Amino acid sequence: MRQRQPNRSRRQPEPGSGTFWLYGIHAARAALANPARKVLRARFVESAWQQFKDKLPPETQSQVCPADQISQLAPPGAVHQGVALLCEPLPPVDLDDFLAVPQSGARRIAVLDQITDPHNEGAILRSAAAFGFSAVVVQTRHSPPETGVLAKAASGALDLVPRIAVVNIARALEEMGRAGIWRVALTADGAEEIRDALNGRDVAVVLGAEGSGLRRLVRERCDTSAHIPMTRTMQSLNVSNAAAIAFYEVARSTA
Repeated sequence: MRQRQPNRSRRQPEPGSGTFWLYGIHAARAALANPARKVLRARFVESAWQQFKDKLPPETQSQVCPADQISQLAPPGAVHQGVALLCEPLPPVDLDDFLAVPQSGARRIAVLDQITDPHNEGAILRSAAAFGFSAVVVQTRHSPPETGVLAKAASGALDLVPRIAVVNIARALEEMGRAGIWRVALTADGAEEIRDALNGRDVAVVLGAEGSGLRRLVRERCDTSAHIPMTRTMQSLNVSNAAAIAFYEVARSTA
């Protein structure tokens, strides 16, 4: 059987505004498996091409090239693993539409209040995928844009977990409350331990930025507050680590 060769002759699709180069094997594999993701171009080293050649959409322009050419498409020092895809951002997901769709099991939602570091959000997305979360809600103006850095940090989870951007986090929490979702603010001074704040039903875990934490109006829209028990030698955790622990407890509670 004749092997498919890189498509160099087909006219390259013109990228639109917001396109970005996504890189790394896990991120690329998830992007190509996501029917909602539009991949315009692909660049591979030879070994990566052998892995991906049968997964590319027919309209995607692809090319085998040296690793240093792919490095020029990624941030300095990025570990691209010999693959880069020029992608369009995912279509937006509306919170009202998401809440209106019934789910077979408990809904698990992460709400990020002004977490702006793409590495932190990427790690949170990865944990959300690992523990069966239905969505991650972020704020439109105070969250990282959809970029290769975010996709690489998420290790494929950007294409696995719906990322819902809303204008106002406090208002979004009010909508979740009306939909019957139990809202838990994760804070260092939370009223109860995270495992005791969960009751096995639909839940939203609300996390704030490191340093400033949750804003007052956001915290006031939650049903309860919870903390992660720790020894006195350490007062806090990185927000992505705290999220992973909280998501694990949610998964145990709603299994």
